[in-house]
Amino acid sequence: MALLENLARMAVQSCEIQKELFSQMGVKRGLRNEDFSGVLVGLTHIGNVVGYDNIEGKLIPREGELYYRGIELKDLAQGFLSTGRHGFEETAYLLLTGKLPSATELMDFTGYLAHKSELPSFFSKSMILSLRGRDVMNMLARSVLGLYAADDDAEDYSDKNLMKQAISLIAKFPVIVAYAYYGMRHSFQRKSLIIRHPQKHLSLAENFLYMLKGKEYTKLEADLLDLCLVIHAEHGGGNNSTFTTRVVSSAQTDTYSAIAAALGSLKGGLHGGANLKVMDMMQNIKENVKDWSNKKEVSDYLLKLLKKEAFDGTGKIYGIGHAIYTLSDPRAVLLKEKARELAEEKNRVDEFNLYALIEELAPEVFYTFKGENAKIICANVDFYSGFVYDCIKIPKEIYTPIFAVARIAGWAAHRIEEVTFSSRRIIRPAYKCVMSSKKYVPLEER
Repeated sequence: MALLENLARMAVQSCEIQKELFSQMGVKRGLRNEDFSGVLVGLTHIGNVVGYDNIEGKLIPREGELYYRGIELKDLAQGFLSTGRHGFEETAYLLLTGKLPSATELMDFTGYLAHKSELPSFFSKSMILSLRGRDVMNMLARSVLGLYAADDDAEDYSDKNLMKQAISLIAKFPVIVAYAYYGMRHSFQRKSLIIRHPQKHLSLAENFLYMLKGKEYTKLEADLLDLCLVIHAEHGGGNNSTFTTRVVSSAQTDTYSAIAAALGSLKGGLHGGANLKVMDMMQNIKENVKDWSNKKEVSDYLLKLLKKEAFDGTGKIYGIGHAIYTLSDPRAVLLKEKARELAEEKNRVDEFNLYALIEELAPEVFYTFKGENAKIICANVDFYSGFVYDCIKIPKEIYTPIFAVARIAGWAAHRIEEVTFSSRRIIRPAYKCVMSSKKYVPLEER
């Protein structure tokens, strides 16, 4: 209607801020420095993302490293992969407590997670299945807020209760996502409604696959999903959703409100849904490149992407490049190694080789196109994660919710740190108003 169109037009016009004002006033847009590094806004013990060395103010590219509570991700992953066990529960314990569990501690923690995975008796029907939703992330956020009503101690900020709430949410996220997906599918796609209850003898990754697919999954599929959960569990305090968790938690709100806010952040297309863009781009490449092994043909098409002459016209090669990592993303390195095994199991080696070839060629095509001052880029974790999920036959509707199933461990750890460390303060940065003063005009004179 005309009224709304006019109001929207005026609102947008009133919101425009000239780009040059930011540099003139020393404002870091998006909390980014001119070299694209993040503005330092806090301290943490939980996660450390390393993608470059800062030597005398100059950023020097290096192989990427990711640390969970001081332990490098690749060492953590090697620890459980080498013994043939799953690692997400151990990772969650590490993130929450700051230490690796003993065998007994891990067994007790895993058992408690399994115990807390059951949803309240009324919850599945009233909150997930009856209240229909078209988007699983929104259904997950709504369910988290609904859990507030089921928690008699929702406003209890004691250390013990914060941990209890954290473990409960980590345990319940896979169940809510699986039920929400089938509820959405039943309501809007007229497909069967399937509810499988979590099994206490299965790992969190196995349970998630069981609730989605029944017993129709392989050991390698479960291993890959577990690895995906581990490598997505934490990524420092500066990523948008974790920073959201800390900002909201610093105001002393409840756990459920803080995590719902984080979910809203992760749902955003600039944060949690990048692997979906990679999948769409790769489908476009597969349809337009005749010989997937021909380096020149693949390079030429990548150049078309950069020139905005192919796919969605944005000039991006999705899954290539990262805000922090330069020479490599350690999560992508780990995932690629196991993804090759999965491709062999699913007879999709040619497709995997195309991914690997694009990872090899894209940086050089990018540097040639952008010139000598181009940013150093590498494949990021989103480049391979969508391929892995597709091989496992996980529906696209829950790619981003899987991210949340993993990252809730990191969010919970950051929330506990934010509300308990002795030097805490409410996070309250400043915005400078650049609107000039006006005089009030009486209504009859306007």
